[in-house]
Amino acid sequence: MATLKDIAARTGLSVNTVSLALRGSRRISSDTRRKVEDAAGALDYTPNHAAKSLISRRTMTIGLLLTDVTSPVLTQVARSVELTLKKHGYVTLLAASNGDQEEESRALATFRARQVDGMLVYPNSHDALDEVARLRDAGTPVVLLAGPDDTPLDLVCIDERHGAEAAVRHLIEIGHRRIGLMSSTEMHGNRQKQQGYADALAAAGIAYDDALVVDPLGNSASHGFEAVARLMARPGPKPTALFVDNDPLAIGALRWCQLNGVAVPDDLALVGFDNVEAGAFAAIPLTTVDYPVDQVAEIAVQRLVRRIENEATPDDDTPVRIRPHLVVRQSTAART
Repeated sequence: MATLKDIAARTGLSVNTVSLALRGSRRISSDTRRKVEDAAGALDYTPNHAAKSLISRRTMTIGLLLTDVTSPVLTQVARSVELTLKKHGYVTLLAASNGDQEEESRALATFRARQVDGMLVYPNSHDALDEVARLRDAGTPVVLLAGPDDTPLDLVCIDERHGAEAAVRHLIEIGHRRIGLMSSTEMHGNRQKQQGYADALAAAGIAYDDALVVDPLGNSASHGFEAVARLMARPGPKPTALFVDNDPLAIGALRWCQLNGVAVPDDLALVGFDNVEAGAFAAIPLTTVDYPVDQVAEIAVQRLVRRIENEATPDDDTPVRIRPHLVVRQSTAART
């Protein structure tokens, strides 16, 4: 591998000047910088990050732990985080817990073994954060991308409870009273959405009805398809509207309605959550709660980098919950 000395010998400059030029120092003129960069390209020079980390005690690597990388919105989160970290000079080490607490523990242990400078964590369970807290207490900067209201950990996320409440309130305002809920009991993070659903009903004086709640037993479109079939097959009055806690589930429910003569939104209004691209291009464009992916990524990365570089401000101790907005499309309509 070519070294700084090789570039110095080729250009006739000192090693220090070459080093400063490659780091983009303003002390080096543009002509000199270009000369060094041309020589580095000709020699196929690659920076030795392992050697740098021994000196700086930093690997310039961030661990990003998500629950499910097949989730469209979490895929967007991963992309946005990776791009934002790149602007700050960091690379991303990605792992997924796949909804398993032991997998999450192994991923966190791998991050520690790789000596990442910090971690961004979307936890599998909002109620099982002891391991993440121990990492933080041991000196590893950690920022959560989801978590409970009372967490003492750094938190940057969207306000899922507010988003769900806004979605159900929209359905109430356009005349619906029998509003169903499709939400997985296995996903601990969904409790905020479930609470938002209940809050909106209570504020409108509508009784919570277990007969209108269905667990999809998963998070894919096929799970949504099967869950709405079970819900609509129950005896008694059918729901006139349905709040679904993610867009893939809602798209699956929409497909079942189309195949079974249930008109959307006339017979059943549908609202999803996350605002994934597919929802806007569904046969009936989906009303949904927007997940401001780029905003979450930008704030979380900035907070984490400040922690790593010991530049945190008092405001960084305050959890950030971004209130999402409702995107109204053709899957909801007023009751007549």
